[in-house]
Amino acid sequence: MRFALAALALIAAAGTAPAAEVIDVGEGDAALNSVLYRPQGAGPFPVIVGLHGCAGLLSPNGQIVRRFADWGERLSRQGLAVLFIDSFTPRGLGSQCGVRERKVRSDRERLADASAARRWLQGQNWANKNRVSLLGWSSGAIASLWAVRPRVIPRDGMPDFRSAAAFYPGCRRLSTAAWSARIPTLILMGRADDWTSASVCEQMVAGARGRSAQASIVVYPGAYHEFDRPDYPVRVVTGLANSADGSGRAHVGTNEAARADAIMRVSEWLSR
Repeated sequence: MRFALAALALIAAAGTAPAAEVIDVGEGDAALNSVLYRPQGAGPFPVIVGLHGCAGLLSPNGQIVRRFADWGERLSRQGLAVLFIDSFTPRGLGSQCGVRERKVRSDRERLADASAARRWLQGQNWANKNRVSLLGWSSGAIASLWAVRPRVIPRDGMPDFRSAAAFYPGCRRLSTAAWSARIPTLILMGRADDWTSASVCEQMVAGARGRSAQASIVVYPGAYHEFDRPDYPVRVVTGLANSADGSGRAHVGTNEAARADAIMRVSEWLSR
């Protein structure tokens, strides 16, 4: 299902974000609905592929989730273009947070989506094809970490991703698969996160030392999942397919100190 109506909602909401464009990446049924935040001017700009979490890119009223709009606006003001790929709506899917057996998997379909977005961006005259990075949240962060493994290096003759940043991924499967990165990768977690475990990601990064490109992890004391959401008081969500303790319950919400530090770190990391 396409999101033509959602596109209208996005354009109507763009009064605070005039750089937002609703576009399709690819053609026909394989096209990926996307939202692009682009700095003013001709470029070429460094570009970022944004990968949303299990709840999707759009809110129930068809507008881009505020957290992603905030990042898109913020980074575009700093001279970086951000292309958010919607991996769910074109496939007729809503939120997947409560779905255990997902049709769109982080290590397959979403990996392919990220590669398709990179190739599309590298074909745009306003984009710097040598400076395409990845930025993911939750399940999108997991996809980002699969995408930077050495065995997934592009074989299409185009430049590789330059760097990656990942917010609160689940690292258990990646750790079991002896994860390492071929490009500089930054992981940001909350110590209090009871949806995805920071300690598992720390163990994964530690295990990759000596056989990986620069991989760094920052863990924020007292921060929960989605700590970078703007103005979102901490609350409990239920019915999750996965949580750290298996209960299907987890806390989500803003941590102002963690959010401020993450904004600074991610901006610097992706601007290198």
